[in-house]
Amino acid sequence: MKKSYKIEVDCVNCANQMEEAAKNTPGVKNCSVSFMTLKMKVEFDEGADVAAVMQDVRANCKKVEEDCEVYI
Repeated sequence: MKKSYKIEVDCVNCANQMEEAAKNTPGVKNCSVSFMTLKMKVEFDEGADVAAVMQDVRANCKKVEEDCEVYI
């Protein structure tokens, strides 16, 4: 399953760090973050609890860029 989320991030480097943090979250198969469109596209592992995984993604993104926001 793939979903798209609106994000708020200040720079390209921060967007890249958010992408890596999301990719390393259990339950995420793949992720791409676009600074230009302020979107995060997440592909989830089969059978993953999307809501729980996205809470973890948000927490992991905040660890690398505390000013960022992922609108779930």
